[in-house]
Amino acid sequence: MNGTGRKDRREPLIHLSKRDIISPWKAWGIRGIAMFLGLVVCGIAAFLLIEKLQQNPGKIGDFYYTFIRGSFSTSRKLWKFLKNTAILLCISLALTPAFRMRFWNTGGEGQTLVGVLASIAVAFYFGGKIPEWLLLILMLAAALMAGAVWGVIPALFKAKWGTNETLFTLMMNYVATYLVSYFLVVWVPNGSSSLGKLKFGKLPQIYNEHLLIILIVLLLTGGLFVYLNYTKHGYEISVVGESVRTAKYIGINERKVIIRTMILSGALCGLAGYLIAAGADQTVTTNSAGGQGFTGILVAWLGKFNPLMMILTSALIQLLNQGAGQISQDFSVNNSLPNVIVGIVLFFIIGSEFFIHYEIHFRGSGEKKAKGGRLK
Repeated sequence: MNGTGRKDRREPLIHLSKRDIISPWKAWGIRGIAMFLGLVVCGIAAFLLIEKLQQNPGKIGDFYYTFIRGSFSTSRKLWKFLKNTAILLCISLALTPAFRMRFWNTGGEGQTLVGVLASIAVAFYFGGKIPEWLLLILMLAAALMAGAVWGVIPALFKAKWGTNETLFTLMMNYVATYLVSYFLVVWVPNGSSSLGKLKFGKLPQIYNEHLLIILIVLLLTGGLFVYLNYTKHGYEISVVGESVRTAKYIGINERKVIIRTMILSGALCGLAGYLIAAGADQTVTTNSAGGQGFTGILVAWLGKFNPLMMILTSALIQLLNQGAGQISQDFSVNNSLPNVIVGIVLFFIIGSEFFIHYEIHFRGSGEKKAKGGRLK
């Protein structure tokens, strides 16, 4: 009890406060520590599981050695890592303009898939009938157009009637999947629904079959960085994302920006589909996008919608995928282990965002800090 008859309120043992500002280097340091801790937990968990399943499991260091081997043990694996990183980065870049505008485009999977479908449709009907260079140009045009159409449909509904873009774009993914299934039934009448690799419509090789894809995506990364940060359109995207009222006040047509940006976002997803179709698979299945439309959301978010930082985040995700796959292969464990490993590491990385935005204070730390300030 104090002099007024009231009970003193005891300071809680732990309390939180929002950080005013944190340097980018410190923020990435926190993420790095989180990733390290995630890999430690993964190593222990995987070692215990492998030890249980095998009589001679080896040492825990074998886990990390095998993890690195998944991407860097041979030149083939390295080029595969770079190519897969480039395609994932391309899809992430495609989603970035919409996300900066606070238009939550969850339809990257479907927009990429229709890009693959449109490319393969052109190769299927015109392959061998026209010059190869013209075929590749038509495949690119079809992929860009298909992706743009798939992106602009939810944008038109959002601009006109204010529909929920998250649900709308998500549902469009399923429509794209069924559309691919329909065309596979039409193209493959024997009922196998497996088209197989086409003989025509493959990108030319520069050194190897992967380098051209990587160079295209690197050029796209630099171009999109300039577009978003140094052009009028990029400025309008940022203003609409920050405040629709402010955009209207300074004369920006919100509906026009939404539609234009989603055309761009969908077209870039279509470009990713073209790279998958003409540069990698030369065929189409319902799994051609491989879930990368959803993974791209995570890559863009971890990179803070900065195209240059997204190079690192896309490489990180691909490193986790290939490393976890190598562990599953070498130790003959359940195929779900790679997903568990990737999930644990991503859980730590996403959780680190809490410590980037908030500080943890313990009882008495505020008083010590205040006394230290007075002594100074």
